[in-house]
Amino acid sequence: LCRSDSFSLSRQAKMSKPVQAQRLEGIDKNIWVEFVNLAATYSKVNLGQGFPDFPPPDFLKEAFVRAVSGQSQALHQYTRAFGHPPLVKVLAQFFGKLLGRDLDPMTNVMVTVGAYQALFCCFQAFVEEGDEVIIIEPFFDCYEPMVRMAGGTPVFVPLRLRAPEAGRLMSSADWELDPAELASKFGERTKAIVLNSPNNPLGKVFERRELEAVARLCVQHGALCFSDEVYEWLVYDGRQHLRVASLPGMWERTVTIGSSGKTFSVTGWKVGWAVGPDRLLQHLRTVHQNSVYHCATAAQEAVAQGFQRELELYGKPESYFMQLPRELQQKRDSLVQSLAAVGMKPVVPEGTYFLVADISEFKSDVPEDTSSNEPYDSRFAKWMVKKKGLATIPLSAFFCDAHKSSYSHFLRFCFAKEEATLKAANDILQAWKREK
Repeated sequence: LCRSDSFSLSRQAKMSKPVQAQRLEGIDKNIWVEFVNLAATYSKVNLGQGFPDFPPPDFLKEAFVRAVSGQSQALHQYTRAFGHPPLVKVLAQFFGKLLGRDLDPMTNVMVTVGAYQALFCCFQAFVEEGDEVIIIEPFFDCYEPMVRMAGGTPVFVPLRLRAPEAGRLMSSADWELDPAELASKFGERTKAIVLNSPNNPLGKVFERRELEAVARLCVQHGALCFSDEVYEWLVYDGRQHLRVASLPGMWERTVTIGSSGKTFSVTGWKVGWAVGPDRLLQHLRTVHQNSVYHCATAAQEAVAQGFQRELELYGKPESYFMQLPRELQQKRDSLVQSLAAVGMKPVVPEGTYFLVADISEFKSDVPEDTSSNEPYDSRFAKWMVKKKGLATIPLSAFFCDAHKSSYSHFLRFCFAKEEATLKAANDILQAWKREK
């Protein structure tokens, strides 16, 4: 071989090696990339992504303006890596009050780039090859790939739908966790369970008996709990959110995750946090300091001021945490009525931004395709955004591959929208009804 041929063969051999890390195999597809693009291209009304199209409260916007336009030059620079001191201090006060314990702001609270990064830190800090992580279905879609990227194996346990009483709309409370089925998923390889209450996408608020079953099994098997509570303030109809870390034996094994995005309607600020014992959070800090290292200082300062206000107004009518769920409950009820009026069967949520609706009555519009492996609700959602201009998310996206086909006749709708947006959605649905 001449020198040039030798170089060519060597170069081909190098190029034949896999470029990506093995941990990325099979998790490259993402429902949001596809459906966000579809919504941007076709939708007249977007009820797909979970973000408000109404403004955050004035007091929070004003706090942000003060942070970036005031005299403190320090707010334009790095702050403490694990959380801006004023923010971790008020979070420790606030959640210490809710959990009934004294929290150290420096060791029991860590600020993250949204709840998303807090979740990522949990999986990277605690899960490794051979570990199993229990995920309750339906689940926010990042849980599964994050477990797999850490080397773990997800173990799925679905909520079971109980038929509602005749004449009553379905409720997220009708989706129940079977304690015997849950117990069967725990074993010697179980490292953790991911809990999401209120649940995205169903809006289910887990009942005390369900959380106590989770707690007993965690204690019995020495398992951790990653509790995603980003919708903790968004509960309706007088229901109460129960924090699993407050149950006996759970504080020392639980990382509780929160989000200013859902708390204050500022999803673009990406300020989240993790609360838990130092024995757990010290390992999250290791992941954090070797990945993003630091979160936006000015946004943390504004969120700190927002929490300080809410701490002083806690339980009072003027509290944003009291006002927002009242407003969202009205929006929920409006969308429920719109969907039911055209023949969809909404599942009335107990919490969150979301409701899901059964689309079985619309199969004449989009017939089944037995030759396609794509879940029916995914094909329906694509057809609906292209033909009707209404963007949603298929519920099957929130289930593992083995269970998608069993839950492929529901769509998820976001009702955290302006009245004008919900009215526009209703107009589309009514026009569709007249066509039918």
